[in-house]
Amino acid sequence: MKVTFVEGAAAVRGSWAPKITSVLLLLVLSVPAPASARPPDRADATAAAPADWTPPLSTRGRWIVDANGDRVKLRSGNWHGASGTWNGSGSADDDANHHAGENAHRVPLGLDRAPMAEIVASFREIGINSVRLPFSNEMIHDTRPVTADAVTANPRLEGRTPLEVYDAAVRALTDAGLAVILNNHTNTTRWCCGVDGNERWNASQSAGSWEDDWLFMARRYRDNPRVVGADLYNEVRRSVWDDPNWGLGDRHDWFAASQRAGDRILTEANPDLLIIVEGINWTGLPVDGLPHGRPTLEPVRDLSHTLVDSGKLVYSAHFYGYTGPRHTGATGIGETSDPRYQDLTPAELSDVLDRQAFYVAGDADRHYTAPVWISEFGVGGREESGAAPRAWFENFVDQLIEADADFAYWPLVGWHENRRGNGWALLHWDAAGRRMAVHDGDDWRSDAWRRLVEAPARTGHVPPVTEWAMLGPDHGDFVASRRMRALPDWDPGARKAACPDGLRLAGLSHTGNRGLCTDVRAGALDEPGGGHEVVKDERHVAPGRDWASGYTKLQCADGHFLTGYSVRGAAVSAALCREATPGTLTAPGGRTVWFDRGDNRGTSPKGGDFARGHHKGQCADDEYAAGIAWTGRLGSARTPAALYCRPLA
Repeated sequence: MKVTFVEGAAAVRGSWAPKITSVLLLLVLSVPAPASARPPDRADATAAAPADWTPPLSTRGRWIVDANGDRVKLRSGNWHGASGTWNGSGSADDDANHHAGENAHRVPLGLDRAPMAEIVASFREIGINSVRLPFSNEMIHDTRPVTADAVTANPRLEGRTPLEVYDAAVRALTDAGLAVILNNHTNTTRWCCGVDGNERWNASQSAGSWEDDWLFMARRYRDNPRVVGADLYNEVRRSVWDDPNWGLGDRHDWFAASQRAGDRILTEANPDLLIIVEGINWTGLPVDGLPHGRPTLEPVRDLSHTLVDSGKLVYSAHFYGYTGPRHTGATGIGETSDPRYQDLTPAELSDVLDRQAFYVAGDADRHYTAPVWISEFGVGGREESGAAPRAWFENFVDQLIEADADFAYWPLVGWHENRRGNGWALLHWDAAGRRMAVHDGDDWRSDAWRRLVEAPARTGHVPPVTEWAMLGPDHGDFVASRRMRALPDWDPGARKAACPDGLRLAGLSHTGNRGLCTDVRAGALDEPGGGHEVVKDERHVAPGRDWASGYTKLQCADGHFLTGYSVRGAAVSAALCREATPGTLTAPGGRTVWFDRGDNRGTSPKGGDFARGHHKGQCADDEYAAGIAWTGRLGSARTPAALYCRPLA
């Protein structure tokens, strides 16, 4: 059976349809020798920038904020080209073999038609404050000089490598006050997104190479404070034979790969970057009767990221009208009878968007609560006459406004000749350098776009919020503490889980090894410079204070609180206790919270369901966990059975 996959941004950016039989020839591509690690030229990156926000950016609950705690809404667009426009067949030198006939020559599109300063000024003119700047892993290592025809309007860039032109684009954008989000769009420098060798972060390269490239890019721009984010990979989707997954622990596990890469970027390269994780774009064969669909961010409800630095995680998703929750967007081969987003009523579209993405930002006090950035959406412009796509765009803009969502339109730049061309872009230049913009008077999208970028939105200071975070040592260590990562292995041979520094353990599951962390009510309890203790026996259970008779109790010493645990298989191995600031914890005394036979999380537990399908126990908001009890009696797997919860001072 021959199946065509045209997914996400693939179809909106072209009608080509890669076939499985041809894709097999492209799955292994040679990559040129590494480019010089010479950092980009260092001008003062903020010299000409308006003082509208203060870097670095971080998050508070569902909001992105600056260093002063003021909300920063990403009103963004995608400036594509550096990740590739070649369709994958025929000569890459022939414009006809590039998406929509637009040959970007391995650099951001339009540099052959307009000066970079004009392009960047046009971005600000249409109301955006940030740019998602795609790159490919191949681009990083490509040492072939950029030719004159690639940068006709920017001759000083001739002879540079694609990476050096990318450097110049970053510098021009940030000098103009725009924030830049680095986006690893593809492995290879060719058009995305079908079954093309770019389906996963490790489709045409190793996971290690992918991580190393991210460390290289994060370090390269770390001295530019307006480079604010690392968008880890674009539209993770099915390859010819395999689906990506969210949490299975294998080499196709996008959750685990993005968790690891995000932590490495923060700890080894640039702690100031936002880590942006897109949901899964497609799984299954698009054939009626077979399981298939677009998971997007739905798996986050049950398994969310916990980075080593709180306040750095942003989730993202893509939506195009011609695709759907279970529709690839294909016509012909690969097309199913499932509805497209543009087939849905406004009410149905609202429900679907909430289920697939917006709930992450809309639900407060959950382990998954985070900003959601719709990092791609778009529609045809002047030549789009279809009622359905036009209505969808208007409805989708309404949804973005209602949700006060961060967004990035695809694409910003395109070509035109005599005001005709690809049409999706908001800005077009012809071969003579004449610009055609969304607000020139003949583009039906103009009113909706203006309404979107000028819509009322939350501004000003965002107060600090309570943090909730999940621990998931399902397949390996899940140590989210910088402090513990820097120390020797505290329980060799066991799988270890530790809360981020400043948070405490609040809940555990009876089976499944999941945990819940928080700083609710008390904030950080850690004693600065204080120590920790790994407890594997009952040394701290005082005589006459047996809080779980007949069970083995791993209890923290007085003045300490639980911040982690370790397991061997399903069995409890050790409790990780952290010294608290004097006066934050109470004297001896507390209550036993049993959860071996059912949930015991109180009447209105916060944090969300951190171990769906498993019994869970959770201390109250005004308590801290001080011990774990388990039993080795016949029939027991030595899994957690109870928590010892003590009142906060």
